Amino acid sequence: MKEKKTIHKWIWAWDFEKEEQWLNEMAMNGWVLCEVSFCRYTFEKCEPGEYIIRLEMHGVDDAYINFMKETGAVYIGRIVQWIYFCKKAEDGSFDIFSDIDSRINHLDRIGKMIEIAGFANLVIGVVNTFNPTHAGFINLLCAALLMYGLGRIHGKKEAMIKDRQLYE
Repeated sequence: MKEKKTIHKWIWAWDFEKEEQWLNEMAMNGWVLCEVSFCRYTFEKCEPGEYIIRLEMHGVDDAYINFMKETGAVYIGRIVQWIYFCKKAEDGSFDIFSDIDSRINHLDRIGKMIEIAGFANLVIGVVNTFNPTHAGFINLLCAALLMYGLGRIHGKKEAMIKDRQLYE
C-alpha cells in the first residue's frame, strides 16, 4: 500500500489556477492527488514529476469523462462542478483547453456560477436585513466577496480577449 497524506485547504473558485499550480507542485515533490473532496486533498506518494494535474469547471458529463480517459487522462474526482484529472508526464503535454476561446468559455462558466451565487446572497441579505431575527449582513458580505471574485474572473477574461486580438 502506498503512503498517503491528506491536506485540508480552502481555495477560492477564482483562484483555480493557483490550485492547479499547487497540485502540480505537490506532484513535482512526489505527491500526486488521488482523492478530492470539499477543502480536503488526499495525495499518494509517487515519483517526483511523474504526473501532471489539471482541473476544470464542467457539469456532470460521463461522455466527457470517458473522452478524457481516451486521451490517457485519469479521472481523480469531483467537487460539485470542479473535476480533477491527472496524466503521466512521460505521455507528453496535458492541456484541457486547446485554444484561447476554450479558456474564455471556461472563465464564462466560472463567472456565471459566481454571479448566480453572489446574486442569491445579495437577495437573501437584503430580505434578511428587514428581519431582525436573521443576520442578513453575513449574506451581504458573501455577496460582496463573490462580486470581488467575479471581478477577478472578468479581469482574466478581458486579458485573454485582448491577447486573442493580438494574435488575430
